[in-house]
Amino acid sequence: MIIIEFNSRQRKIIEIVQNNEPITSEHIAQLLNLTRGTLRPDLAILTMSGILEARPKVGYFYTGKLKNEEMLHRINEIVVGDIKSVPVVLDEKTSVYDAIVTMFLDNVGTIFVISDGYLTGVVSRKDFLKTCIGNTDINKVPIGVIMTRMPNIITAFPDETVVEAAQKIIEHEVDSLPIVKRELVDEKECFKVLGRISKTNITKIFIEIADV
Repeated sequence: MIIIEFNSRQRKIIEIVQNNEPITSEHIAQLLNLTRGTLRPDLAILTMSGILEARPKVGYFYTGKLKNEEMLHRINEIVVGDIKSVPVVLDEKTSVYDAIVTMFLDNVGTIFVISDGYLTGVVSRKDFLKTCIGNTDINKVPIGVIMTRMPNIITAFPDETVVEAAQKIIEHEVDSLPIVKRELVDEKECFKVLGRISKTNITKIFIEIADV
């Protein structure tokens, strides 16, 4: 039998729900002095494990019953660095036209943009569509002009769990996340792109686990 070892915060959540059921996620967050967004991955794991039951408009209940133990154990162990895929990266001086061609050839929904080797922005299909609708000469305009710039980019780090990455993708309604490593350059924090984690990556790993 596989024993799931919940982390300290998850154990604290279980204790709070046991003593206060039914209790909403807002109330749990207040008691822990955290945001609801911070708690979502933990609540997702506890609900999937069967330890907690979530009832819409009511709150969380403690059941104390584990289900799908092997699946939950494996999900808790997987970090995004283990399942990352190759990122599509272009320099911010690349023209919009060339970037569109790259996007379709590589069949991705998001391109990560760099300057001097470090992440500076992201550009998506929506960005390209808005640019092409106007009278812009896409052969002359660089993607650096139309991209979403740092620090308004949601990233993931190699040691984050798949559940944490999935929650970021859902919460921020993005197609994928760049997996990055922090580096200090001239006393400035920069991010080197190591890979990407997408909805497809996450779906594949859940299917693989479910098939075991």
